[in-house]
Amino acid sequence: MRKPICTIVLVFFLVFTINGQETNASSFGEGIFNLIGKDSTWSMKIGTRMQLLSIANWDISPDGGLENPRQNFLVRRARLKFDGFAYSPEFEYKIEIGLSNRDLSGASKFTGNAPLFTLDAVVKWNFYENLVLWFGQTKLPGNIERVISSGDLQQVDRSLLNSRFTIDRDIGFQLMHHFRITDNFQVREKLAFSQGEGRNVVTGNLGGHQYTARLELLPLGEFTANSDYESSDLNREKKPKLLLATSYDTNKNAVKTRSNQGSYMTNNIGFFKTDINTIFIDTMFKYDGFSFMGEYAHRTADDPIAKNSDGSLTGDIVQIGKGLNLQTGYLFPTNWEISARFTSIWTDTDITGINSQKQYTFGLSKYIVGHKLKVQTDLSYLSEDSTNNQLMYRLQVEAHF
Repeated sequence: MRKPICTIVLVFFLVFTINGQETNASSFGEGIFNLIGKDSTWSMKIGTRMQLLSIANWDISPDGGLENPRQNFLVRRARLKFDGFAYSPEFEYKIEIGLSNRDLSGASKFTGNAPLFTLDAVVKWNFYENLVLWFGQTKLPGNIERVISSGDLQQVDRSLLNSRFTIDRDIGFQLMHHFRITDNFQVREKLAFSQGEGRNVVTGNLGGHQYTARLELLPLGEFTANSDYESSDLNREKKPKLLLATSYDTNKNAVKTRSNQGSYMTNNIGFFKTDINTIFIDTMFKYDGFSFMGEYAHRTADDPIAKNSDGSLTGDIVQIGKGLNLQTGYLFPTNWEISARFTSIWTDTDITGINSQKQYTFGLSKYIVGHKLKVQTDLSYLSEDSTNNQLMYRLQVEAHF
């Protein structure tokens, strides 16, 4: 299955290298090269990136000792990205392909039993003033931590809040708009209508559809280089910058345990369906090397316990609950950064069967070429109850070309 995708990528490179009128080598981290059509009616930037990760885990015994050590080396992410414009700069596109095993995981009969190569395949049409229409598969406008690229994170990976409550990617339409209340105060609105089944589903809509709305306020002006969707203050903001935002997502007749994520809730007549609603409230603040990000998530379901037609339980449970994530860091003039994160997940254990969790993470990063070439390490302590606590150490190298 991997040979066809390699062939496709090779064809991309050969065709556009031969036919492009201009081929410009980019700076490190800004793409392998840029292509511009002979008549300047299209462009393509081709880039790639990888994350090489080492993880060590230990269980913590009741007397405080470490036991059951586990270790893993893996290619966490390996991706190719193509973006540019077609016909005019008002019509942009993005294609992102995942190549690592983690990127490709999740194949099922609902995805044609094929590896999940496609992460993003979306076109963006700025059809009128500040209105931009997106169509395709990409991230929904949910919690800020998820919308931040995995290559622009402050720590090795995202928090427990994101893994539990994210609405991730889906296919459909999104409408973006922004306006100003004053010269500095910007307001951004984002609306999405999507299939509600997650990415790369080929069997069509199995339940209802998904509706997402997000409102963002930037009362102190825009972040330098749109870095409100990047962790860390690598631009060392000269003035304080603040983002305040909230998102509301409802997935009607959802058939998965985490809205458009998680496992399918099958029963004796097909699928168990229930409305699942998720609220996010988040913020980002940056000033002179200091950064702070905060997130709150709350997920509910009309009926979180999946049932058969006769009322008997199937064993599937909607992962309802609440989460809080607080993260801060300081970037020194040497481009070393220290960071800390606290995450708390509250669940109704009687319904979900999952214990509430708290995780404390301390990180250290060295930015060699910003987020494009960096080394990151962190140490996390996870607390579930007096008998199930864990320690995790991670080391990761990231490179973008």
